[in-house]
Amino acid sequence: QVQLVESGGGLVQAGGSLRLSCAASGIIFSIITMGWYRQAPGKKRELVATITSGGKTNYTDSVKGRFTISRSNAKNTVSLQMNSLKPEDTAVYYCWGTIVNDYWGQGTQVTVSS
Repeated sequence: QVQLVESGGGLVQAGGSLRLSCAASGIIFSIITMGWYRQAPGKKRELVATITSGGKTNYTDSVKGRFTISRSNAKNTVSLQMNSLKPEDTAVYYCWGTIVNDYWGQGTQVTVSS
């Protein structure tokens, strides 16, 4: 059974930083694409960043230059370093993995105060 468990959310002031982590189990982590989505109240879930098994990354325009996604295949983890946070980054952040099927974590709240 595949499990994705996020950690690291919280409350931070605008301009601050947070680091989200996601631990995966039940899957051959090294071969799957991983990523982070977020969903703000009243809005659709949106893709934030992805990283392939080979380490190729992709970011939505609004976080480019501020967020960095990384992975450790040895530890079965994917992380999202978020710097220069803005109030509009406030959302529930979900860890995501895909290979044939999509897998989701339970979500972690990130709140950025102005």
